[in-house]
Amino acid sequence: MVNVIDYHPGTSLLHRLNPVAKLALATGTIVAIFLGDTYAVLVGMIALTLALAASAGVLPQMLRLLRLLLPIALLMLVIQVLLVHAGTPVLGPVTDEGLITGGKACLRLLGVALPLVLILMVTKLNDLANACVEHLHIPYRYAFTFTTALRFVPVFSQEMDAIMEAQTARGVEYDSKNPITRLRLMLPLCIPLLISSVGKADATALAAEQRGFYLRARGSSFKRYPFAARDIAAIAVAVALIAAGILF
Repeated sequence: MVNVIDYHPGTSLLHRLNPVAKLALATGTIVAIFLGDTYAVLVGMIALTLALAASAGVLPQMLRLLRLLLPIALLMLVIQVLLVHAGTPVLGPVTDEGLITGGKACLRLLGVALPLVLILMVTKLNDLANACVEHLHIPYRYAFTFTTALRFVPVFSQEMDAIMEAQTARGVEYDSKNPITRLRLMLPLCIPLLISSVGKADATALAAEQRGFYLRARGSSFKRYPFAARDIAAIAVAVALIAAGILF
């Protein structure tokens, strides 16, 4: 996950949208996925997200994320198939209702994760925070907390990789094919990672306080994010997607 949510510069239409319009487009897609109850809507929203990723030049990164999420989605499918016993039996305890419910849950998981990551790929975190503060009147401390948490994701991932490499040099085998064994070996790594994360969070808080973090207001940003016609069109598309989710 180190390179999945990194910003990828570009000049595509999606890159040039207002950050709030991008957020509205992602929100509309996610709401439509939750409201939609047919495979056409769920598959269509995922296809739309991948098409937007291709237009922005980040389709390979999105496909990489899709491969990472696919095992989790398949696990959710299996759980739904085993737990739902209503409907007509297909094979043993598997019923048609379980397959339908599991398939929709699988697609919803993929459809919810992809739009948010796509927005992070084509938007700088500072622009996203400042635009939300300017237009949505979100307190800057909340926007700063959210964007800082996203910045820490690759940092913590690198820290985990470094700890695992150090343990591997000491003879610990993390390449075991048994998932239970791998989980048992990785759980002790959470303690040094937690200590490191607390130290980084404390250092970040002190640095922000020394730079006058609590004095910042909504008008403190030197950059403004005005809406253009393309941003209004993107918000209209988001509303249309929500309407499609309700109707279908």
